[in-house]
Amino acid sequence: MKSIIALTVNGQRRDDAVADNSLLLDYLREQLQLTGTKQGCDGGECGACTVLVDGEPRLACLTLTATVAGKHVETVESLARNGRLSRLQQAFHEKLGTQCGFCTPGMLMAAEALLRREPHPSIEQIREALAGNLCRCTGYVKIIESVQAASLPAKESA
Repeated sequence: MKSIIALTVNGQRRDDAVADNSLLLDYLREQLQLTGTKQGCDGGECGACTVLVDGEPRLACLTLTATVAGKHVETVESLARNGRLSRLQQAFHEKLGTQCGFCTPGMLMAAEALLRREPHPSIEQIREALAGNLCRCTGYVKIIESVQAASLPAKESA
């Protein structure tokens, strides 16, 4: 069965026919072609599929699309504006927080949610916010440094 789902994705209002058992991850990647959200473990353990739903991190691989009806969904594609990287994306680039890049979209979205509620987080707050996101390439040092750099006033992060 399919239902019409009304929601906002990356600032754009949508009304789409979606299978009742469709996962948000599949809807974003297959129906909307927003492939920045990655399919990692498919079991809610790696965080590669993290998106924001009404500003809060959510694992798209465990979320039925129907449960986000009427909500605002943001993917990693929403962070850049007019072809320019967001401050957080730029910090990941400059501080080498991307490593192989597979976990990066989920890390960015988890960090974005943190920075919205706590613009100047402590290292412990950053670690806690990223605890659900796994990176197979690094010891997380560069990722944490990237989030720290994004939280500094503009003149200090350069």
